[in-house]
Amino acid sequence: ASTAVVGVAVASLGAATTRRRKQRERKAKVRVLATNAIDSELEPPPALNLSEDDPSAFTLGILGDLHLDPRDTEHSFEGREHMKKALEGSVRPFVVSLGDLGESKDCNETKQLFSGTTECFKMAREFLDGFGAKFDVVGGNHDLEGIDEFGTDEQNLEAYLHHLGKETPQFAHVVAEKVLLVGLGSTAFRTAKYTSHEVSIDKKQLEWFEKIIKEHPDEEGWQVFCFSHAPIIGSALRVLQECHVVNGCCWLNHCDAVDSKRFIQCVRQNPCVKAWFSGHFHLSHDYQDSITFPGGNNRGSCVFAQTGCMTARSSRDGRRHSRLLRGNSEGFEICTVDHSKGGKVRLDATITFSDQCEVDPDTDLMSDAPRACSTMVYAHKHEDFDHDKWFQAYVPQEDDACYIVNPDGTLNDTDDIDFTNPDQVCWWHMKDGAVLGVHNGMIIEYDSMTLAPLGMVVSRDELMERRVAVIDDQWGGSALVLYNDGDNDVTVVQPNEDGSYWRKVVRNKMHRMREMRRMSAAKKWMKGIRNIEEDPKVLSSYGPYTTTAGRVMGLSTRAINPKA
Repeated sequence: ASTAVVGVAVASLGAATTRRRKQRERKAKVRVLATNAIDSELEPPPALNLSEDDPSAFTLGILGDLHLDPRDTEHSFEGREHMKKALEGSVRPFVVSLGDLGESKDCNETKQLFSGTTECFKMAREFLDGFGAKFDVVGGNHDLEGIDEFGTDEQNLEAYLHHLGKETPQFAHVVAEKVLLVGLGSTAFRTAKYTSHEVSIDKKQLEWFEKIIKEHPDEEGWQVFCFSHAPIIGSALRVLQECHVVNGCCWLNHCDAVDSKRFIQCVRQNPCVKAWFSGHFHLSHDYQDSITFPGGNNRGSCVFAQTGCMTARSSRDGRRHSRLLRGNSEGFEICTVDHSKGGKVRLDATITFSDQCEVDPDTDLMSDAPRACSTMVYAHKHEDFDHDKWFQAYVPQEDDACYIVNPDGTLNDTDDIDFTNPDQVCWWHMKDGAVLGVHNGMIIEYDSMTLAPLGMVVSRDELMERRVAVIDDQWGGSALVLYNDGDNDVTVVQPNEDGSYWRKVVRNKMHRMREMRRMSAAKKWMKGIRNIEEDPKVLSSYGPYTTTAGRVMGLSTRAINPKA
């Protein structure tokens, strides 16, 4: 599809107001049917005219995961020069870094990770100062990784803030008239309950975020642009099932079933939020779902945009991209700065504010959820779209014909339904409200509110040649079971204690690193006392253990191979 026009619906049948941006007046909404021009050849909208005389005009340079490495700086400095050129002569330039400042490797022969260290922060500060524009940063999942230099997340965060010239992990900057930038930064690494790669926004920040958004309402003409390292649940940006989904680190506060949804709820209730930029996935902008537009599963008035990496070393698909955002009171343009093409600026999407209200025909007009009126989106065609590379996570749709209504008994009871086939897709509700589905040979859990993927429930090897059934648990609920045709054994897929099903299999990185260091020490010690050259087999024993046993005696603590 080369173009798209998306209408953002009105909130209710009552009278409301809409923008007259140039005169900054308000007038009654006019409800009209949204136009869908996906397959049409509409002329692109004219370029925005940005002038220093326009107090609402602004330009933003947005940097994805930097992962600075003192051993390999060529692409980083080349990318900076490209961005400086793109910002040269622009109106009110400002730079935002989306975090993950340093490379998560031993870059300076200290046997420590470089990311999250004082040396990393100093290098990042010098690099960002070199843009010659005002800037701010949001912390990513690697930015508190200085586990050998700092004993706690609080100490690591204090150093990060000090060297980057910040007072708090979050930021708010008014960069033009009625234009507010809001950033949220991760504050947990050592204290992460599960994977340390989850981007965690603490409750204090979250409450601040909800408050500052409400204080800058759309009715007063505010445009708010949000920034975080990872995207929010409900954004519908492309995620990788083989990486971020199975590891449980796709979304802000991914493992918190309640707080993870507060971001999208805030977006839905506040049409002042016009766009949200994130990195984290190390993917370029050459996919149609690297930008998602208002509409879909109620994304409010917000455009969500993935931001790529400057360096080929950090990019999953080899493409080197940053974002450029320029706008005024009439709308804004989202661009790509292509570092592989000498910093060429490519226009990806134009968002303009209209004097009419576009109504999605599927919108519940009696809903109390406020929505902006109206946002017109034009997605520009370009030759770099790559629709096939990087197998994305399936997102259920309410009308996608893959839904199993009232599952009861075996779901794949015929040979033509093969759950190990990567192309096989289906999904269903358990009686407790959980949403499960099959995709790419795995059983995945989806968020019940946004239908975004949460994590893996049954792995590909476990599902191989198994039948899958949903049965009555004889207590008013349902149970998910697996069985083979060749024997009488049955496996119950138990939900977690919090009621979710997806497996939090990736543990806190700090604990894993310390365990690997102990194993390395044990290997070296054993080779020494045995006076041998070959590596001994090193096993580990772990706790806690998950069983139905109520007593310790009889439980084996036999060691296992942690890499098996």
